[in-house]
Amino acid sequence: MSSRNHIRSELMHVALEDGFVVSSTMIMGYGLRVTSFGLLIAISVSFASAQTASTQAPQATFAATSAHVAQPGSPVSIRIFRWSTEEERAPLMAALNTPPPPPPAPAPPPPAAAPAPAAPPPDGDAAPAPDRGNTGRAGRAGRGGGRDGRGGRGDAPPPPPPPITPIGALTNAIAKAPTIGYIWTDEATGYSIKYAYRLALPAGGERVVLATSRVLGGGSIQWKPTEPTTEYEFTIIELRLNAKGLGEGKTSLTSKVIVDNDARTLAIENYAAAPVILQNVKKG
Repeated sequence: MSSRNHIRSELMHVALEDGFVVSSTMIMGYGLRVTSFGLLIAISVSFASAQTASTQAPQATFAATSAHVAQPGSPVSIRIFRWSTEEERAPLMAALNTPPPPPPAPAPPPPAAAPAPAAPPPDGDAAPAPDRGNTGRAGRAGRGGGRDGRGGRGDAPPPPPPPITPIGALTNAIAKAPTIGYIWTDEATGYSIKYAYRLALPAGGERVVLATSRVLGGGSIQWKPTEPTTEYEFTIIELRLNAKGLGEGKTSLTSKVIVDNDARTLAIENYAAAPVILQNVKKG
């Protein structure tokens, strides 16, 4: 009977391929049983690589709570294992710097009006009656020509796909970037950090910009912002901290994303006027 005992083990935060992580969960005997020691080995190996990424020591950690959302005060934890390299950051900034697509071509002019019918001949010069047999054959031929015309229209090439927009290119670039950290809220799943950059502020402290490939709080009603929202499929987070490591964070949930060419990073447009989404930010 000892080989049929329930598994009781705590799984660490596990990274998934589609850009989110599963929160720590205690498996406390849900009827899962083992019949051999080999099964335990297989389970351990299947999670080994993901556990290694999630248990390494982070280079920076931050704690915060939500603000200006339906239910403010939700906890937020950020762990950054490393900062993005110049090569990793370049595709994201290049995507947003892509010139917008040209405007659509103007619609073609309407077809010219059909010419007016010819005036009927005088009574003395009346045209001879048409040959009914020939008329029938001509009518059938005309109908056949119509079928051919319809076939010709079907052979026209399809219109080209619309060009990708800068935001679309940025969305794709973020999704392709490597995972270098995680963000956890009180939701069941976390968020993979795909971009992490920091720079010093002139008055002391630091500015930290993060990107995830999903919308922060997108699956939770309590995270719905109280301000008008954007339609991005990703989230950019910009933290600004003082010399003591305390500050706030603003996000692309409610603000436009731009490229700060001077700082060489993605950024929140008009940061000073943007609503605070992460309050009580504290560096660990």
